[in-house]
Amino acid sequence: MGIFQRLFKIGQSEAHAVLDQLEDPIKMTEQGIRDLKRELQQAMAALAEVKGVAIRLQKEGEDAKRQAGEYERKAILLLQRFKEGQLEQAQAERLATEALAKKDSASERAARLLREAEQQQRLAAQLQEKVLQLKSTISRYENELITLRARARTAASTRKINQQLAKLDASSTLAMLERMRQKVEEDEALAQAYGEIADVDTSVDAEIQRALAGATSGPAPHDRLRELKAKLGLLEPGQSGGAPQP
Repeated sequence: MGIFQRLFKIGQSEAHAVLDQLEDPIKMTEQGIRDLKRELQQAMAALAEVKGVAIRLQKEGEDAKRQAGEYERKAILLLQRFKEGQLEQAQAERLATEALAKKDSASERAARLLREAEQQQRLAAQLQEKVLQLKSTISRYENELITLRARARTAASTRKINQQLAKLDASSTLAMLERMRQKVEEDEALAQAYGEIADVDTSVDAEIQRALAGATSGPAPHDRLRELKAKLGLLEPGQSGGAPQP
């Protein structure tokens, strides 16, 4: 094999591979069903034509058979007329002979037509069987096409889901979740630290306020009572100031 032939074979195989990838099983099945339906229409047309021919031949054969019987009846009548003296012998025999010849011709034609009609009927029966087979095949393929379409939709959905799942990197997803967890923990720790700092500042301020309040506290309760009595003139002589007498 020459180099050009090998290159041609390679190109041909690659073209077939591309066509195989482009082929859609559903579309191929639909096309196959359409082809079968066209064959069915052609077969039904042929069947109708063959049946029509068989019917016509059967009718013509029966007509020829009746015609043969009619010629035989006429031959008998001619002889009877001769017997009754209504016709001369020569004339009656000549006409009867002609009638019998036509009877034989009609009988032969009837036999031939009936044989042809029978042959057409057998052909019609064969075509009828083919039509029934085609109808059964088309019905089966249409049912299979319904199943194939359902399976194709399921397969497409499953493939889409699997493709989406395949795009998910488990390790990168876990790493991302781990980084998120660390970030959340850092934010929680930082928030807790700020809260503790705020509590420390508040505690120091409160301690300072308590210290200042203790250093600048006012007079004791008994001093305030003495001042109040002095204002009201209730102090006895010698109790206007100083420590209370025992």
